[in-house]
Amino acid sequence: MLYIKTTQKLQELEEELKRRSLWSLEMPSAEAMADTSPFSCEAMSFESWVQFIFIPKMRALIVSRQVLPNNIAIAPMAHHVWNDVKERHILIMIFDDLDKFLSEPR
Repeated sequence: MLYIKTTQKLQELEEELKRRSLWSLEMPSAEAMADTSPFSCEAMSFESWVQFIFIPKMRALIVSRQVLPNNIAIAPMAHHVWNDVKERHILIMIFDDLDKFLSEPR
């Protein structure tokens, strides 16, 4: 059930990023992809991190049936980055949901 719910939320994220024209056709540079700062914030935008790092890593965990992260806290960053842009509040709500159900006891 957790894999299904997470897959659905990842799909919602992708669709909403595309709807808001935040989905990029160009991958960040190798240097940006190697950035070790939280959310790769020194090398790319938060939406790029979501698209090129978070979503692919989560999908890889799901496909290989590995343990999904718990006690995650991505929503605070989404609030920080997108809170002033009303059209992006749906993205924030998706991360609120993800954080909540991935952090529930299993």
